[in-house]
Amino acid sequence: MKKILSLGMALTLTMCLLAGCGSSGNETKAPETIGETAGENGAETEASADHSDLKLTIYSAVFDDETQAICERFQEETGIQTDCVVLGGGEILARIQAEKDNPTASVWFGGPADPFITAKEEGLLLQYESPNAASIEDKYKDADNYWTGIYIGYVGFVSNNERLEELGIEAPQSWQDLLQPELEGEIMLASPAASSTGYVILASVLQLVGIDDGFEYMQNLDANVLQYTERGSGCIASVISGEVAVGICFCHDAIMNQLEGYEDLLEVTVPSEGTGYETGAMAILADGPDQEAAKIFYDWALTADCQNMFKDYGAYQFLTAEGAENPEAAASIADAKTIEYDTVWAGENKAEFTAKWAEMTGN
Repeated sequence: MKKILSLGMALTLTMCLLAGCGSSGNETKAPETIGETAGENGAETEASADHSDLKLTIYSAVFDDETQAICERFQEETGIQTDCVVLGGGEILARIQAEKDNPTASVWFGGPADPFITAKEEGLLLQYESPNAASIEDKYKDADNYWTGIYIGYVGFVSNNERLEELGIEAPQSWQDLLQPELEGEIMLASPAASSTGYVILASVLQLVGIDDGFEYMQNLDANVLQYTERGSGCIASVISGEVAVGICFCHDAIMNQLEGYEDLLEVTVPSEGTGYETGAMAILADGPDQEAAKIFYDWALTADCQNMFKDYGAYQFLTAEGAENPEAAASIADAKTIEYDTVWAGENKAEFTAKWAEMTGN
């Protein structure tokens, strides 16, 4: 970053005008970005300053190329030497649990909030109230400021139209459609016990119809499942190949694959009864090194400057920062019906519910 006073002042003013910190949403529509500009609280100025003496290590649960680009942009804007390690959400939780007494990273970036809640309960996260989180709707952030949402991703279905035609059925439009006998052995999804995405799917069903009826549904669904994957998007390749007809996953992952030359082959739908969603979260790790750098990154990640990068790398979630542009590719599902997904309840009951699911299904 050039240390020329006039250019620095102009850059700071421009960033202050563009960046922001809010979102809003309701039961049936994707979150819209609202709120005051982040520049008014000084966070942009802090991010724009030169901190070349600082270092930062990030554990990220978003795409590798997206993570690399975000880290490179942050390093360019702040001078902070930034390294990143890309893992699944469950893998990150396991790693920070193992490193509790000697943490090597300072920021956990991305992935559903449920494991963040587990980490909070275990004392693994640092309490930090970012000024850029002030306008974000309460359901997308921790009430005690241990984590904040950076994106929202809906649970949905991705179907192979050619395979469905062979089976003589249409793409599923509801949770009940997945129980059709024609779909026996034709469905894949991530394991709720192994994947944070899989657990959001399970928790969504339990919240939609109740715990008892929800587990009964999951047991009935199990009869039509060919395989449970370890990663949330792991089912999509099998849907593309025709190994199975339907995958249950996050819509943004399916849309990304759909736009990579499979517009005619793949169809993305959202269950009409209502669906759950992930709040992609971010947190600072307790007792991690480089806490000052971690807070600077945390504030910056809650601005449009950071979040507008997501869609450039195939991440088509809805965003939380004021001024961030929700991706046009996700417009078809923006008005989908969602449940009032209780992230805290899901996180607090994760161990019990995943154990019960594993025993029930034998997985």
